[in-house]
Amino acid sequence: MIVVGITGGIGSGKTTIAGFFKELGIPIYIADDEAKRLMNTSKELQREIINLFGEEAYREGLLNRPYIASKVFNSKKMLSSLNAIVHPAVRKHFQDWVAAQNAPYVMQEAAILFENGGYNLCDFTILVTAPLKERIARTIKRDDTTENEVIKRMKAQWSDDRKAAMADVVVENIKLEEAKNAVSRIHTHIMVRLDKGWA
Repeated sequence: MIVVGITGGIGSGKTTIAGFFKELGIPIYIADDEAKRLMNTSKELQREIINLFGEEAYREGLLNRPYIASKVFNSKKMLSSLNAIVHPAVRKHFQDWVAAQNAPYVMQEAAILFENGGYNLCDFTILVTAPLKERIARTIKRDDTTENEVIKRMKAQWSDDRKAAMADVVVENIKLEEAKNAVSRIHTHIMVRLDKGWA
């Protein structure tokens, strides 16, 4: 099964772009959503996260996201430790999910596809970009947060330039119609390659 990875910095609109692929019949695995779900349902992950952050990491059996965020976005070491717990579990879950799919190819959406080495498991990668001001405005509106908090989260991710150098293709997500046309072209390209045996 061919795996296409799609990523982009916070507020870039990667979920919107992935949704266009879904409209074309491509199954989408949203790694961040699955990670959150696994952190709330896996007893093993819960134990490891409590060992790392203490009992405050969970409230009434659910991940205390504001508390965790306050810890990891101020400490690269804590963020790295959390990723070391969560990413292997998500990777295993993703592989099981791929095995159950019946489609020409599948897509994995992940915020830190390049940062965590997940791109190595992909056959093709897409980076979604947007102007910085637009990304900040989108995130403030979506998460009901502050500009300072958004910028802090952005600093925890690689720059678009660094990711663009590693991506197979970049989609600029400013005007939706243009972005949707770009998705159609990419899908056609992938399907042609599949017809040729992924040459």
